[in-house]
Amino acid sequence: MTVIATESLSKRFPRVTALDRLSLDIGPGVTGLVGSNGAGKSTLIKILLGLSPATEGRAAVLGLDVATEGAAIRERVGYMPEHDCLPPDVSATEFVVHMARMSGLPPTAARERTADTLRHVGLYEERYRPIGGYSTGMKQRVKLAQALVHDPQLVLLDEPTNGLDPVGRDEMLGLIRRIHTDFGISVLVTSHLLGELERTCDHVVVIDGGSLLRSSSTSDFTQITTTLAVEVTDSDDHPDGTDAVRRALTGAGVKLVGLDGLDAAGLPGAGHILLVEATGEETYDLVRDSVAGLGLGLIRMEQRRHHIAEVFRTEEAPQAAVAATAGAGEQKGSGRDEH
Repeated sequence: MTVIATESLSKRFPRVTALDRLSLDIGPGVTGLVGSNGAGKSTLIKILLGLSPATEGRAAVLGLDVATEGAAIRERVGYMPEHDCLPPDVSATEFVVHMARMSGLPPTAARERTADTLRHVGLYEERYRPIGGYSTGMKQRVKLAQALVHDPQLVLLDEPTNGLDPVGRDEMLGLIRRIHTDFGISVLVTSHLLGELERTCDHVVVIDGGSLLRSSSTSDFTQITTTLAVEVTDSDDHPDGTDAVRRALTGAGVKLVGLDGLDAAGLPGAGHILLVEATGEETYDLVRDSVAGLGLGLIRMEQRRHHIAEVFRTEEAPQAAVAATAGAGEQKGSGRDEH
């Protein structure tokens, strides 16, 4: 089943082309939409919701034509906008009930669905307080709840972790995965943090300048390499255990690739993971013996996977990759706290 399909979709404004003959086929599951600012992500979402007409081409959501069946699409799709759009003087319960009623639910069903949905996103007693006193994380949960309250078949989430600290991001990503695994709702999520998509999505779509750059499963992006990622402890004798192991392996004739500049989330890391070229089983033995001989502890030794950010650098349009990767290490908006 195709959840979203576009064919030669274009959107032109007087001075800019937002989408340029974009053709996509997105199936069920959790799909990440990647692109730098101005790549066309928001324009695509507006067209998919039937809120903005395309200049040319076609698009369908859940088999419905966006040009003629926009109202029917919005009945079946939930939308979480990026910008702050919540009324400060009403409670989360009042707001989500109102949105449920706007979606066509009768009063009793709207109240029941609101209570269930707010509990699902982690809002309990605080749901009765005015939204104006909420933290950024709580506001994001309210926006997610209103997108889910009418039990859609698909949700479009625009930068759902925007402004959240690392703990808040992890919690939001867990909620996004559960939307599909627990409830069978398909998800299209936009993000400039590539590590989030790597951990959360089944499929990743990359657009740049309104054109499709790449569309692949996450597993294709993050294929296993022949490189070993080695992480060790430090000791009193070797305060920098990584450097000690590097020197020992170099002396043993092992080829070193370098240090990993990305952490497990695909974000810029401390560079303390040693990358070793594995030429066979003997490489594993040499690493193990070198670490043991130095009296260090071996935290992990595993075949390394590509990070999505690294794969982007090999594409034909490296400018888009650099912009997206740089965004992962920058603060965007207020209150962003990176590792």
